Amino acid sequence: MRPRDRKKGRKKKKIFYRKKICRFCENKIEVIDYKDIKLLRNFVTERGKIIPRRISGNCAPHQRRLTVAIKQARNIALLPFAEA
Repeated sequence: MRPRDRKKGRKKKKIFYRKKICRFCENKIEVIDYKDIKLLRNFVTERGKIIPRRISGNCAPHQRRLTVAIKQARNIALLPFAEA
């Protein structure tokens, strides 16, 4: 009997994912400032990578502004490009 045939009787569980809400829309934050390091650190991993939109839950316009702010902060050395 092949493994594919044994699984036919099982039903797949449906997984419910809660919709992520944009933090900036929720708090009505219009301007994302590159000098606000406390805010920007939440959207950067320990390795220095920017957290993607599907994980952070940001809307597209705010994710674009956030990315620009993080890159500006990196250029003037407020945030590191990569952690060692």
